[in-house]
Amino acid sequence: MKAVAAPINNKEKPQKSRFWTTFIRNKYLYMMSLPFVVWVFIFSYYPLWGWTMAFQKYKPGKSFGEQKWVGLEHFRYLFNDDTFYLVMRNTLAMSFMGIIAGFAVPIVFAILLNEVRHMAFKRFAQTVSYLPHFVSWVVVAGIVTKLLSGENGAVNEFLMWLGLINEPIQFMAKGEWFWGIVTVSDVWKETGWNTIIYLAAIAGIGPELYEAAKVDGASRIRQIWHITLPGIRTTIIILLIMSIGHLVSIGFEKQFLLGNNMVGDYSKVLDLYSLEYGLQMSRYSFGTAINMFNSVVSLILLFTANGLFKKFTKESIM
Repeated sequence: MKAVAAPINNKEKPQKSRFWTTFIRNKYLYMMSLPFVVWVFIFSYYPLWGWTMAFQKYKPGKSFGEQKWVGLEHFRYLFNDDTFYLVMRNTLAMSFMGIIAGFAVPIVFAILLNEVRHMAFKRFAQTVSYLPHFVSWVVVAGIVTKLLSGENGAVNEFLMWLGLINEPIQFMAKGEWFWGIVTVSDVWKETGWNTIIYLAAIAGIGPELYEAAKVDGASRIRQIWHITLPGIRTTIIILLIMSIGHLVSIGFEKQFLLGNNMVGDYSKVLDLYSLEYGLQMSRYSFGTAINMFNSVVSLILLFTANGLFKKFTKESIM
């Protein structure tokens, strides 16, 4: 009788063994990332403990066990407050306008800059365009207010010089124009900085693709449509998903600095509502409830947008 050879064990190493092998091989990379992990935990995850204040009638000076629990009382008040729906309207309106304008303009500007062949002018235009990013909103608001002023404002003076108007327009007193003013100001301030990301993505496209397109007789427009835009598609989708995730988290600096009592119904946003009706009135639990609502909605929007893009375009950030 012939001896039967023992089967060769081709099983892979246990998962645990592979993990430790990878960990030891990349131990220096893990050590370099450790400070950032600690930073994220301290400033992003540990503060989530404060969400418990949204379910309490928080009183400063009392310990956690001495606080009075009120359940969903603050959320019921929030959803029954007419001001909440007003600020949500303003927040969503300015968010959508910001996504449409602030997302499309940098892409177009990056493509136009990429097509410039005069390198000195290209560097000059790029430098000038991203400098406003480093200017604080306090300064930007002052510039915008001065330009749109009804008394010797540059915009009014120019329109009157062209003969389009006979008397100055009070731009900053018209609530229906406030959303547009904020959107244009934000686009002017951030377009150059956001363009850097798309220029970096365009730089990663192989030049041989453009050479092949030229040989086939493709025009500059055809090259942009069939090479440049598909080449930066992943970058566009990732940034769009992140923008959708911040749909209700647009901050309050622009609205606070550019707003006034005459446009109050159009300038109040969710974060400003939390500041005025929460912290300034010492209603810490109510302010926490607003911010908790803000964070949960942002998280839902992020996962929803990521899931939809992953399903239809096979692109995602998670």
